[in-house]
Amino acid sequence: MLNHTPENQRLVNLLARVALRDQQAFKELYDLTSAHLYGVALRYLRTASTAEDILQEAYINVWQQAGTYAATLSAPMTWLISVVRNKALDHLRKFKREMESTVQSIDDVDAGAEGQVDAIADHADPHELFSAATEAMVLKRCVAQLDAPQRQSLALAFYDGLSHSELAEHLRVPLGTAKAWVRRGLERLRKCIEAQQQPAAGG
Repeated sequence: MLNHTPENQRLVNLLARVALRDQQAFKELYDLTSAHLYGVALRYLRTASTAEDILQEAYINVWQQAGTYAATLSAPMTWLISVVRNKALDHLRKFKREMESTVQSIDDVDAGAEGQVDAIADHADPHELFSAATEAMVLKRCVAQLDAPQRQSLALAFYDGLSHSELAEHLRVPLGTAKAWVRRGLERLRKCIEAQQQPAAGG
């Protein structure tokens, strides 16, 4: 066994009991290790709420997979850190893919708006054409000013038709957070569009 210290031995024993579905052992393991593992998650994820969510997911994995821990291969804390690190990296990869998809969705909407402007051009008078083109540019400019979570939430809610609960599950955030992102994003969009459409003061 690696690292014959009392602390390591205690963690090894707790993991062995957790593998047998000992809930008291799981609680003791959590109490002993969660502060350090939270710090690991936070270093990767930077955001406290996300680090907390990932930490909870990691402990679910520990509960389910404690039987796979081999004390002869690694120290218990090393194994626990690897569980948290893998969860954090999975989250970051998933978030990167979603952001790339969101950017593409916004680009598609922009392209659609430009297509509408082209279609109007055959039938509209110059004033209508200018108005349609301006609206498309204003929307694109205002969407670009949103924070990334707000932009992504609006894209998923309106372009993909996700409900608040589906949005929260998709982004792996609390329901209240998902609702707040959509609400704040819409409010910022509304204010931005109104500001862009107002005529310049003083002529």
